[in-house]
Amino acid sequence: MKSNQTIAAIMIATTAMLSGCASTSSQPVNNGSYDNPASSSAGYGTIESIQVTRNDGQTNGAGAVVGGIVGALVGNQVGSGSGRTAATVAGAVGGAVVGNKVEANRNAGNGQEMYQINVRLQNGATRTVVQDSVYDLRVGNRVRVVDGRVYRY
Repeated sequence: MKSNQTIAAIMIATTAMLSGCASTSSQPVNNGSYDNPASSSAGYGTIESIQVTRNDGQTNGAGAVVGGIVGALVGNQVGSGSGRTAATVAGAVGGAVVGNKVEANRNAGNGQEMYQINVRLQNGATRTVVQDSVYDLRVGNRVRVVDGRVYRY
C-alpha cells in the first residue's frame, strides 16, 4: 500500500510540474526576424501581406499528462516487484501517447483563425507577426509593431 501512495505522490508532483510547462495562451507569436530583439521591441513599417492560417490539431500537453497518470495508475495494479514497476512505466508511456492523440483529435476542426502579417520595416528588414485578429489592418497600411503585435498609426 505504501508504494501506491508513493507513486500517487510522484504522479501528482509530475502533473504539477508539467502543467506549469503547458501553455494554453493565445498570445501572438513573433518569429523573431528583427534586427536586435534585445534592444528593439518596436518598429515602424508597411504591411506587405496578410494571410489567414488555422492552428488545427495542436496540443498543449494536458492530454499526455492526464493519460500518463491514468496509464501509470492502471499499470501499477498489475503484477508485483519489478514486474509492477515495468507495468507502471509502460502504462504511463502508453497512456501519455493515447492521451496526446485523443487531445489532438479533439482539437482538430476547432482551430482558431490566426493572421500572419508580413511587415516591411523602415530599415528594410521584414518582420512576420502572427496574431489572433487584424481589426482594421489592410495591405499597404503604415503600422507600428510593438511587442509582437501590429497596430495602425
